[in-house]
Amino acid sequence: MSDAVRGKIALATPSEFRARAVSDRDEIAAFLRTDRLYAAYALGDLDGPSRSRLAWGLAVDRAGAARGLAVQHMGLAPQTLFLMGDPAACRAILGATLRPRLAFVQATEEYRSALTDLYDLDPPVRLLRMVVDRNSFTPWAGSVERLQTRDVDDLNRLYRLGLGSGFPASVLDEGVYYGVRANGRLVAAAGTHAINPREGLAVVGNVMTHLDYRGRGFAKAVTSAVTAELLERVTDIALNVHASNGSAVAAYTHLGYHTHRELTEWVAGRRGAGWALTAPLRAALRWSRTNRSDP
Repeated sequence: MSDAVRGKIALATPSEFRARAVSDRDEIAAFLRTDRLYAAYALGDLDGPSRSRLAWGLAVDRAGAARGLAVQHMGLAPQTLFLMGDPAACRAILGATLRPRLAFVQATEEYRSALTDLYDLDPPVRLLRMVVDRNSFTPWAGSVERLQTRDVDDLNRLYRLGLGSGFPASVLDEGVYYGVRANGRLVAAAGTHAINPREGLAVVGNVMTHLDYRGRGFAKAVTSAVTAELLERVTDIALNVHASNGSAVAAYTHLGYHTHRELTEWVAGRRGAGWALTAPLRAALRWSRTNRSDP
């Protein structure tokens, strides 16, 4: 984002923008491409299997120029919400177009102002958006295997996901997953959140090593294998990692990933929508967010 745009952001107010729902794929993609690595998750989902569950909002200024974009994943609360562009424009979208009652917000710190008029916020979690491309990627050798649909139960067991809450086998068909086994047991895995060859982007995620097998390079090996296969299909790959997780940041850096942006995640509750009643759910979310199994 240029200094000139940032200057305008400081002066803009929500009333200067007109918000509307938007569904035109090319219109959405054009805005996301203005910072495609920041928008990697949204671009990844734009043409993916979850696209029918997305709601998009766009805000334009008085000249009709697009200035802000938000996307909400529809479904059970909390609903994931991504903000991009002018924070005041995003505030206009949240005021008139997208109005989740309980949201899991991912953006940068500058968007706090777009939220606080309308939402109560739990303490933030700081993330790094790390990225790699074909030029910067440094492979890491390891004994890994490509996971297939038959491995979904082993994968869910590693992720500690129970019956009814686990990944369906389709994630292994639609995505790229690699794992490491020890004595026949799956003890490490990495996969994908989204792949969009049309936009030249993929998002790596679900990196997990069993507690008893950490410190052996397994996470680097599986992440390297996923990255190598994806880079045969796309030019850029992104992932999120806790800013405080030094070992994970070091592992990804070893593979050639570097930080593109610092991100902030909030659990946000719409004022007047029973924020106090969601306390147990928010506590569980805080635990899961601060105990993610990065390498």
